[in-house]
Amino acid sequence: MSLQCGRKPEHPDEIYTDTGRTCLQDDEDVRLMMHGSSMLKVRSPRWQKRRRLRLLEDGLTVWCESSKTSRRAKARQTFLVTDVECVREGCQSEVLRSLGGAVPEGQCFTLLFRGGRKSLDLRCSTEEEARRWVRGIRTLRDRLDNMTQKEKLDKYPFSGYLRRADLNQDGKMSYEEVKRLLQMINIDLSEQYARCLFKKCDRSADGRLDDEETEEFCRELLRRPELDHVFHQYSANGCVLSTAELREFLRDQGEDASLVHAQSLILTYELNEWARKNRFMTPNGFTLYMLSRENDVFDREHTHVYQDMQQPLAHYFISSSHNTYLTRDQVTSDSSTEPYIRALNQGCRCVELDCWDGDNGEPMIYHGHTLTSKVTFREVIETIAQYAFKASSFPLILSLENHCSVEQQTVMSQHLRGILGDKLLTKPLGDQPPTTLPSPEELKGRILVKGKKERTLPEKTDSSTSSASSSEDEASEESKKRKKEASPSKLSPALSDLVVYCRSVPFRGFSQAAKKAANEISSFSESDALRHIKEAGKWFVRHNSRQLSRIYPSGQRLQSSNYNPQDMWNGGCQLVALNFQTAGEQMDLNQGRFLPNGRCGYILKPSFMRDPESDFDPENTCGGPGHDPVLLTVRVISAQQLPKVDRDKPQSIVDPMVWVEVHGAPIDNAREKTPHVANNGFNPRWDCTLRFQLQVPELALVRFVVEDHDYASRNDFVGQFTVPFTSMRTGYRHVHLLKADGSGLSPSTLFLHIKAEPKGRTAKRASPRRP
Repeated sequence: MSLQCGRKPEHPDEIYTDTGRTCLQDDEDVRLMMHGSSMLKVRSPRWQKRRRLRLLEDGLTVWCESSKTSRRAKARQTFLVTDVECVREGCQSEVLRSLGGAVPEGQCFTLLFRGGRKSLDLRCSTEEEARRWVRGIRTLRDRLDNMTQKEKLDKYPFSGYLRRADLNQDGKMSYEEVKRLLQMINIDLSEQYARCLFKKCDRSADGRLDDEETEEFCRELLRRPELDHVFHQYSANGCVLSTAELREFLRDQGEDASLVHAQSLILTYELNEWARKNRFMTPNGFTLYMLSRENDVFDREHTHVYQDMQQPLAHYFISSSHNTYLTRDQVTSDSSTEPYIRALNQGCRCVELDCWDGDNGEPMIYHGHTLTSKVTFREVIETIAQYAFKASSFPLILSLENHCSVEQQTVMSQHLRGILGDKLLTKPLGDQPPTTLPSPEELKGRILVKGKKERTLPEKTDSSTSSASSSEDEASEESKKRKKEASPSKLSPALSDLVVYCRSVPFRGFSQAAKKAANEISSFSESDALRHIKEAGKWFVRHNSRQLSRIYPSGQRLQSSNYNPQDMWNGGCQLVALNFQTAGEQMDLNQGRFLPNGRCGYILKPSFMRDPESDFDPENTCGGPGHDPVLLTVRVISAQQLPKVDRDKPQSIVDPMVWVEVHGAPIDNAREKTPHVANNGFNPRWDCTLRFQLQVPELALVRFVVEDHDYASRNDFVGQFTVPFTSMRTGYRHVHLLKADGSGLSPSTLFLHIKAEPKGRTAKRASPRRP
């Protein structure tokens, strides 16, 4: 792996991030990490280099230092504990397994990172040292995940930055050093305001701020006037919110305004003991509550599985991956088991395996007729067995792209049965015929194989449906079937037997598909699917109410780019397969679509898409099923602590602007933007109101995007968050932004006010008070 490289810091405490210093000296494993350990970084049996890993004082950054002293940037490298997606103990990676048992397994572990970064394989000197590093990293991740909002406010952004800005390390801050601090935290105050604030805090009048004065300076910068305004609108005396006043605020937010709930919020977020005792909320307590996940724009009730999971598989959108084995592009990149781990950990419920004949009778997985590397089918199945149900207990579908000989297909079936064991579904459930699709609930903990299946007996079709076909069509079909049966089979019976509910068949048109069993599934290229949606949208929706459809990207997408998945969801398509390794707007939409329902990878389709007689047409929705007009009003108020886009340019300050986008039925697609705010990534304020008319709200996703405005070139991406309209809460809300790879961008947030009301009707509640 190539770790994050950079120049040598001026001081070890320079490597500080959002969460700042964490007090972890009480943990023995963390103390070992801070002392440091000499390890071997392993890339192959031949490439093993000595490195010293050490946790810095911030409790967040690990230095990976070369044994050779060098001033070059690559000599000192770092990674953040928050970037570690999971830790795998022992020789569980392809690289470590390639050592063939030449090293004690207990001395090894692998770090898997979020995004596209390669994993890091390490070998410690002893098994005990390896165990302590594994435990220590997990401890740090857990503590950081559970850090309270107060701790985040206390620690970011000034811990570490203060020491870096204090050039002469005398413990005091001159005005020039304060200006350096402001630059570090991405804010460009006017000279007049900065000097005024500095003078106000310099109570000793010696031109330097001591610790207490610097703390006051920082506190003034951290003030949230927009939150203060909301507080004062509801507080009669401007000092505290009574329980009754807090309940009024909650009522305007559309939340539980009961006495019990209001008092529980005071006890949870209020820090002042007198206020807690008397059931009041101070401005500080109100700020902590407003910044907490409890006030997030995403409905907390949807963080758990809350939908009906007893309906047939065809009634759900299912998170699906394409070319799951690839790390990057589909021409020259590596094939690996690691992308399977990442996809499964994100709740993906359908992964793809491109299978080809390999040496020594072992099937391989790679992108055929290209320069991509290969990984064995066995290794992939072993990885899937380990990670299939860590993020979701609902069924996992293995989509086989089978190019193997009959002999190696038989080997595939042996690996599937031997490695997956009871998890592998090999026959229909209970007394159900295989032609009836079961529900996700019934298939919990089971792995399904999607692939071709031999026809042993002619299948019966529904008499009412069959009567609609002409005798000429029947004769034609019988003729084709006889020709196919006369040719030698290229399918292994052992592999064929494993296909139960996901039998791959070519698509011959909607009238022919209507005669087929529900367990037959067709795959469509993105262009074919889009054509069907535009030309016969209603029939595609009906088709997808009873049978599964898988959509895959065009073969021309050599860089593993993605199509717009929303177009396919509009047609009711369930398995909309994307290249999970490629970040961008399309994966943002996919992450947003599968954010609700506990991120289990299954989302129940709207009722108008589950009806086999549905008249819903995504290209013509006015007045039809799903047509439920809503006026969505989003007031973009402010942002907080946005990161620098180019950290290599210390003078660079972002000029943020916000896009609000609606992705849904074609009639609803829209995007509006705020003006940009010059030179302020710390606390920019817009107070800009944007309005959207939604006709089919149940399909809509709302995406919030922050960009760094640039007059001369394309704007730079800063952060985003995508949420289904049906999972978005109204009122004053914070949006916790995500990076391009989908990981958190804490503590960067947007502060919004959201209102949604039926079009043409009067809202049930009065509009919340404007700050």
